[in-house]
Amino acid sequence: YYIMAVLHITKENFISEVIESKQPVLVDFWASWCGPCKMLGPVIEEIAGEISDAKICKINVDEQQELAMQFNVMSIPTVIVFRDGKESKRAVGYMPKEEVLALLK
Repeated sequence: YYIMAVLHITKENFISEVIESKQPVLVDFWASWCGPCKMLGPVIEEIAGEISDAKICKINVDEQQELAMQFNVMSIPTVIVFRDGKESKRAVGYMPKEEVLALLK
């Protein structure tokens, strides 16, 4: 039984980790200066430690502006769930753990 850590995604590993993933992938678009992102961060970490049937990832929008633009991330935090390489769900802003988990259902 392997506890997943949060994966940090860059444009270099985006295709292999997100698009080509066999599991659903939850991606948290965030930035270090964003208050709601700081609140959501521990929730994302906690989920990553609890579930094994999905990948939990973070993308720093300041460092990965191309990815943020590619997915039209206008405000953060934005959480996008990818299934089979395609966006399946999206939510913007801080949300409690139950709501984040519901995106993966």
